[in-house]
Amino acid sequence: MAEGRFAPGHLGELTQVIPFDLVDAVLDETRCVQRRLRDLPSRVGVYFLLAMCLFPEVGYRLVWHKLTAALTGVGFEVAEPTAKALRDLRRRLGAEPMKRVFETLAGPLAQPVTPGVRFGPFRMASFDGCSSIKLPDTERNVEWFGPGSRGGYPMLELMTLVETGTRALIGAVFGTPSDGETSYARRLLHHLGPGMLAGPVGQGFRRQRLPRRRARHRSQVPGPAARQPTHPGPEPTHRWLLPLGHRHRPGTRRGSADHRDL
Repeated sequence: MAEGRFAPGHLGELTQVIPFDLVDAVLDETRCVQRRLRDLPSRVGVYFLLAMCLFPEVGYRLVWHKLTAALTGVGFEVAEPTAKALRDLRRRLGAEPMKRVFETLAGPLAQPVTPGVRFGPFRMASFDGCSSIKLPDTERNVEWFGPGSRGGYPMLELMTLVETGTRALIGAVFGTPSDGETSYARRLLHHLGPGMLAGPVGQGFRRQRLPRRRARHRSQVPGPAARQPTHPGPEPTHRWLLPLGHRHRPGTRRGSADHRDL
């Protein structure tokens, strides 16, 4: 635990994942270190913004109290900033330090023996997007993202590349929904390393194709499949089959060569 005015800058047990040295290096690299040591140093601001992600349903003051509750319980004297002071801290830091922290930590986590993360020789990854994120209805958001169609709020499109099995984030991009899922997925292809296989899913990927192979990195992106699964037996079996071979010809028996278990 840090001392003095830096004490509120922590995430409990998660601090070992995002240590002080990493945050200080990012702040120095992005030139966001405070010029004067105040009650809210820049390092504390980074951990405060990370805590906001852990508690998105509460306001600034309550997030701050969650960070400092354990400190006040053991006799530490901590600052009691107003909501405006915390907003100013967030504005002073900007987005660049948070972006660098994410880029430093993002990546596959699975070990070679981790179950459910490989398909043959390939490390599996998948695209996962969301287009239902509402933004505050401010002039800058409306100017950048355009007027929203759902209740009047501007909407944000988020696309991530995640490791299958661990769900670890490998990369993420976001912007206006008008660009579409496939456009954002293309911007994540450079995260595919050697021996990785990414599987696009969802309606947006059926209409447009991503590049099938990234020869430079020997990674692959399979094309979309439009086949419909069929149910071979009674409902309690919970087994569905997806045709992967040739089309079924009338008068022939559907055998194991034409279907694979999902």
